[in-house]
Amino acid sequence: MGHDHAHGTPSAQHRPRLALVLGLTVLVLVIEVVAAALTGSLALLADAGHMLSDTFGLAMALVAVTVAQRQGSPRRTFGYHRSEILAAGLNGLVLLVLCAVVAVSAIRRLGDAPEVDSPWMLAAGALGLAANVVGLIVLRRGAQESLNVRGAYLEVLGDAIGSVAVIVAAVVIMLTGWYGADAVASLAIAALIAPRAIGLLREVADVLLESTPRGLDLDELRAHMREAPGVLDVHDLHVWTITSGMPVMSAHVVVDDVVLEVDAGHGVLDHLRSCLSDHFDVEHSTFQLEPASHAATEHHTHR
Repeated sequence: MGHDHAHGTPSAQHRPRLALVLGLTVLVLVIEVVAAALTGSLALLADAGHMLSDTFGLAMALVAVTVAQRQGSPRRTFGYHRSEILAAGLNGLVLLVLCAVVAVSAIRRLGDAPEVDSPWMLAAGALGLAANVVGLIVLRRGAQESLNVRGAYLEVLGDAIGSVAVIVAAVVIMLTGWYGADAVASLAIAALIAPRAIGLLREVADVLLESTPRGLDLDELRAHMREAPGVLDVHDLHVWTITSGMPVMSAHVVVDDVVLEVDAGHGVLDHLRSCLSDHFDVEHSTFQLEPASHAATEHHTHR
């Protein structure tokens, strides 16, 4: 029993929020680039660079959400939902490249730190942090529902951390006159962003490799299906994710021959579909019903 896949993805409802955060990010990016040029701060420039990657990432997320709403076709039967996953993956790669560039530049500065205008650096960092906090509040709910929106959320979270590092470095410079704090803050920004980027890429890889969704126990699912009246066995059971919030399942279900004679298996199908939807949050399921007498012809079954 199949279901139509041509519907909106969970992140579609968050499109206005993504657009708002994108506008805020572009505004702060311009301010931080100007401030970095005036103050000579590498930490501020690193935060501005991260803002630039955020702008790119948020724009990709926004485009991906729009593209993902396109209807499927005979060539792309699941539509364009995976475009969100591809956008999240590219977002993670951009973050990793940015971390490497910032880290190399900071290490070079540690031995010979240039003078930095700390008051302006502090003001720009505080402004960036305020904008980041607003962005995090706007995207917080969507980050729990969509991998694409989560990627955007992590971008903004990394910016917020970067802004805190800029503020701390500016305060240290103002109090001690140690300009090396600017390079140290840059390294801290890179170190804090990298794990989040790697985590995002790991989740993207799980989706693209069609891994079983996290939190779903395949053995428990199989056992639950076997408890359905008339079901004797379940094999070739697969559960994967098309995009965030869209798990899909397929299985071969061995039933007692009499089940198919009574109502052509409609009762079993209805029971299984309800079971998966209510207990495992799997709305898109495909079952191949096989009479027990047909089991002997199934030479190559898989768990």
